[in-house]
Amino acid sequence: MKKLAAKLNSSRSDSVTPLKVGVIGCGNISPAYFTYLKNSSKVALVACSDMLPEKAQERAKQFDVESVYTVEEMLESDVDAILNLTIPASHAAVSLAALEHGKHVYTEKPLAISLSDGKKMLELAARKGLVVGSAPDTFMGSGLETARQALLDGAIGRPVAATAFMMGAGPEGWHPNPAFFYAAGGGPMFDMGPYYLTALIQLLGPIARISGSAGSQIPERKVGSGPDAGKPIPVQTPTHYSGTLDFASGVIGTLVTSFDIRGGSTLPWIEIYGTEGTLRLPDPNYFEGEVKLRKVGSEEWTVLPPVFESHGNERGRGLEDMADAISEGRNPRASGLVAYHVLEAMHAFGRSSQEGRHIALESAAELSAALAP
Repeated sequence: MKKLAAKLNSSRSDSVTPLKVGVIGCGNISPAYFTYLKNSSKVALVACSDMLPEKAQERAKQFDVESVYTVEEMLESDVDAILNLTIPASHAAVSLAALEHGKHVYTEKPLAISLSDGKKMLELAARKGLVVGSAPDTFMGSGLETARQALLDGAIGRPVAATAFMMGAGPEGWHPNPAFFYAAGGGPMFDMGPYYLTALIQLLGPIARISGSAGSQIPERKVGSGPDAGKPIPVQTPTHYSGTLDFASGVIGTLVTSFDIRGGSTLPWIEIYGTEGTLRLPDPNYFEGEVKLRKVGSEEWTVLPPVFESHGNERGRGLEDMADAISEGRNPRASGLVAYHVLEAMHAFGRSSQEGRHIALESAAELSAALAP
């Protein structure tokens, strides 16, 4: 991982706007990307593929995509970059293959399941002069950008602490094929944790160390809808995580992610506490939402005006920024370096629980350098 930030910052491409992108993986999340990016001036989705050819054909017809390929044909094609929308267990294999074929990569979260695969991706990209980007990019929407501007303006003084809560009953109640949520690389931390961790890191900087507890509090799960309704789901990953994050800046954070909260919760998604007040942030799974400010001495919350307007689904903003980053020779904002730091943080919760100690994040110093102006 040494000097990866410098290597990625120095990588350049002769690709021109719009970046020619091929989509691998045409499942549930793909329509959100196709819908937003079909009108992009920076990215052209020119081809799609899926292990199930009928899915790729369906998306191509639905969104007027020029070409349908097998995965192998996609990797051999003339696209500049791969948008990797496969299931988490396939993220690393598909991304590594794309990089080996000289393609830039933007992947859905998480970057990979294992830290070793995530590191391989960044090292391979650096060697080949390619760029890796990764979801989530929701921090680029009006909600979290408004919060960022409030912090820059000193609205709450110096940030000292933060809390974040992702509390739910699990996806088996609505998802027709939820088993992968409970396999390795799933669970509330790897499924939803990236939204919360990425938002906190983008607003407060890298995490220096983590202490946490993790467990499967309700291990009996059944599919709730679709043709497999009632079928038991093997639970192979923790379903409740709780821990403390010590940021390099000195901010102390608390994060809880859970699929075990069946009665619901009224806890806020994210709050940041400062010497002069508190910011309440919207759900980081979305691009928009209200940001509220409560100053010291006040009993009222003030809704801050958004710095710009977001309009619902904007999944693909990170890929557009990556297209700009490739031509400008810089790190994309939704970079592989940030995604790797998030991946290391997610593993640290489990390691801390198993080993009974704080886990220092090795990528913190490198990310600090990459995020510096």
